[in-house]
Amino acid sequence: MRHGFIKHATSSGSLLLVLGLAAAGLEARVIRVEVATRTAVLDGKTFGDVGPYERIAGRVYFSVPIGNPHDERIVDLRNAVNLHDGEVGFSADFIALRPQHAARGNGSLLLEIPNRGRVRIVSLVDGGDPDLATDGGDGWLLRNGYTVVSLGWQWDAAGPEALRLYAPTARENTGARITGLLRGDLMLSRAMEEIPLGHLILGAIGGSEYPVAARNDPRNVLSVRDSRSAKRNAIPRSAWSFAHTVGGKLQPSDRHIHLNGGFQPGRIYEYVYVVADPVVAGLGFASVRDFASYVKHAPDGVVHAARVYGEGISQNGRFLRDFLYQGFNADEDGRAALDGVLAHVAGAGRGSFNYRFAQPSRDAQPTSSVFFPTDIFPFSDAPQSDPVSGESGGLLERAVADHCVPKVFFSNTSYEYWGRAAALIHVSADASYHLTGLQHFTGPDPAAKGEGDLLGQQPQSPLPVRFFWRAMIANMDAWVRSGTPPPESSYPRIDNQTLVPLPAYAFPAVPGVKRPREASEAYRLDFGVHWREGILSSQPPKVGRPFAVLVPQVDVDGNERDGVRLPEIAVPLATYTGWNLRDPSIGAPDQRVAFEGSYLPFARTAQERGKTGDPRRSVAERYGSREDYLARYRRAVDDLVKQRWILAEDRPELLRRGEREWDEVMSGP
Repeated sequence: MRHGFIKHATSSGSLLLVLGLAAAGLEARVIRVEVATRTAVLDGKTFGDVGPYERIAGRVYFSVPIGNPHDERIVDLRNAVNLHDGEVGFSADFIALRPQHAARGNGSLLLEIPNRGRVRIVSLVDGGDPDLATDGGDGWLLRNGYTVVSLGWQWDAAGPEALRLYAPTARENTGARITGLLRGDLMLSRAMEEIPLGHLILGAIGGSEYPVAARNDPRNVLSVRDSRSAKRNAIPRSAWSFAHTVGGKLQPSDRHIHLNGGFQPGRIYEYVYVVADPVVAGLGFASVRDFASYVKHAPDGVVHAARVYGEGISQNGRFLRDFLYQGFNADEDGRAALDGVLAHVAGAGRGSFNYRFAQPSRDAQPTSSVFFPTDIFPFSDAPQSDPVSGESGGLLERAVADHCVPKVFFSNTSYEYWGRAAALIHVSADASYHLTGLQHFTGPDPAAKGEGDLLGQQPQSPLPVRFFWRAMIANMDAWVRSGTPPPESSYPRIDNQTLVPLPAYAFPAVPGVKRPREASEAYRLDFGVHWREGILSSQPPKVGRPFAVLVPQVDVDGNERDGVRLPEIAVPLATYTGWNLRDPSIGAPDQRVAFEGSYLPFARTAQERGKTGDPRRSVAERYGSREDYLARYRRAVDDLVKQRWILAEDRPELLRRGEREWDEVMSGP
């Protein structure tokens, strides 16, 4: 078995339209769909032979029975406050893009799991606006007839534009409130007098989290340390408070912490506090499962498709990995919900998606969200055993038992090997795809340093992921639709020394560039006796031995030796790394910036590199002329097209990119 990138005419306007389901549709557990707006995309623009598209937004209403075995894994479902007649209701926001003439579509639906409630996939793949308000880019998804749906799954997604899950809270059978401990942490890039309890990620709230339930409880603790592994130092309770400055005055607050003297950049602050009334967050898995079944089996649904591919990036790729691990690809009737899964830059992670007091936004960064249930065993799709704990299992174990294994693409960039323990997904499995030289998200082009929390010592890697995405979607559709196998896997390996322990990492001595002294590890964690059942009672957790850290080995230029290589790596003008250290101005300059790689251009001539002592050959020493370079670059592009990593229609744009990059490097400062 292969599952692979790991193998084995409507006018614009607003309305409120309630679509009820016939008895046959009730099997999918979608009770009704409320359509709030239905708008012609780009004023009825035609996309190839498919024609015009429409954008539909609204809310989907679900109901799940507590007695169905496929719902048993939803933590606190039986304690939901709205349990009635053996069922629990909930709802989720959605946005759908569908051909106005359904018969002209290709029958495949891309189900986006939005990152912290934000839609992104159409903009990423096609260019243009995320909401297609004024710019549709080149319309690749739409020209090819895909239906695209973004569905809310995260109960705490913050912001007015976020797509959310609306799930009930839980109480004890006696009616008593459920309480517990919650934890958060962060490293700032500037001094702040107070911080939010919600997950602060890149300067914004990714998850609104829970308010403090008992401000004076002695279990509320604030500590500080200098790195992930450093000793926590408790801050005296008299030095901080749950408070927020309003109108120049400090006021009590259930959602902020004020520290006398302020929080300083470059240090990890961690807080533990008492919370109450947990949301039944695991219903996010049920929303994805049941909506996928609904669009395939409800004949009069708001959208319909023969095939559904779950797509997730970063947090949402981890969501899909956990979705598979926890057995949610079998719907309540035992049918496969997702036919394919595209989980991108998830590394070895899952996440806090189906726990009591779940914190879906928490991830695992070099200096924040440390020791959360993110990078936890098991890591690979194939069964594996942990020799230390004695645990065994695999991501697809339940899907195999349910006969609902989808086609799976796991794709990671260079960053995930340094920041998300990506090696663990394939060191004991059979394959993986590694997109060499890319960082977690595409950086600015031309290359530039990040800002704020993303300010690193080097410019970010500008290598684009867009072209890979288009090919991945096309390859997935061909695999599911007609059985056409995807490209062979490409990933660093232990047996040929392209995947190595950190001490063996042979990065060249590039002048002015400091190499990292560590990479993020996955740890054996213990959150208390019932944490495997979804109840985390010990905060912070007990931390056991880490799993082995392995990173991709590099060549003499510092570029990684294996993986899927864009022309910029195969015919380089620079070094592209999977890491970037924090700028001294934001503190902790020996720590890595979250999500970023580095761009380190070669010297133009031997004379230039001689002045700095750069060991990497200059551009002029590598290539006889601009024409020589572009000829090699063209061959590298053609190889990617032949191998189906890049679509033939994207070849001209990549060639233009190569010309521009040469001109930028050779006319540099």
